[in-house]
Amino acid sequence: MSPPPANRVPKLMADLFSFIKTKDSLPWLIKACVFHYELEFIHPFKDGNGRMGRLWQQLLLMKEDLVFEFIPVETIIKAKQHKYYSVLEKCDQLGNSTLFIEFSLKQILAALTAYTSSTISTINTPTARLDFVKDKLGFSWFSRKEYITLHKDISTATASRDLLLGIKTGKVITQGFKNQARYQFIADAL
Repeated sequence: MSPPPANRVPKLMADLFSFIKTKDSLPWLIKACVFHYELEFIHPFKDGNGRMGRLWQQLLLMKEDLVFEFIPVETIIKAKQHKYYSVLEKCDQLGNSTLFIEFSLKQILAALTAYTSSTISTINTPTARLDFVKDKLGFSWFSRKEYITLHKDISTATASRDLLLGIKTGKVITQGFKNQARYQFIADAL
């Protein structure tokens, strides 16, 4: 199956971006995979559509969960480039993206598994964990969940104690309560 005619590309791309923005029950992991496939199918660029598809998928994953900032899904997919193109071709022939979504989800799982098994934290004190998060997030507001994402080997209670220490020592400010609380590092602190 060949890409759609060039005069349809702007409309198809607009529809694709609308699909991503739509609030529905479709899981964001699936949406990122569908977006990747559809970008490949629409083929808006003369060259580099694969790189752009993988980049957009990575960006969509990162938007939904900070852990994907540290997980090279794009690299794992690219390492299986032959299978990647074979699956894309089969999906084009079948006229649906199911096989590609399954392929992408397997690559995401492989990336998450590799990340989880290879990352052993040497950051084991509250102050070191706070410093690490400040280096990663700067002065942006963040949640306890985002804090835990950067320290996947700590419990919710440990994260809460760390953040409370940051508040008590004047390094962190907070707004909101309990699981709705947001945190921010104070400039010149730490």
